Amino acid sequence: MNSNQWMSLLGLANRARKIISGEELSVKEIRNGKAKLILLSADASANTTKKITDKCNSYNVPCKMVPDRFQLGQAIGKDARVVVALLDEGFAKKLLTLLD
Repeated sequence: MNSNQWMSLLGLANRARKIISGEELSVKEIRNGKAKLILLSADASANTTKKITDKCNSYNVPCKMVPDRFQLGQAIGKDARVVVALLDEGFAKKLLTLLD
């Protein structure tokens, strides 16, 4: 996984206003059917990880792990972020290929 590529694409999605960051807002977007992909940091708490993965499984939203919360936050130009939801199908598909 080339960290620069996925981080750049996530930054682009952020500038296009196609992402939501934060646990509760991401869960809300999953429930509404707007979330196309969830990025979860590998250093998230066990509780958060279970909550997000269970939601993703029940609503059939792909969920990918990224190395840590600091890289996730840095990619969108903010402080550490644990969960980011992508709201655009195109960005989600491309990120899935980069993270595989």
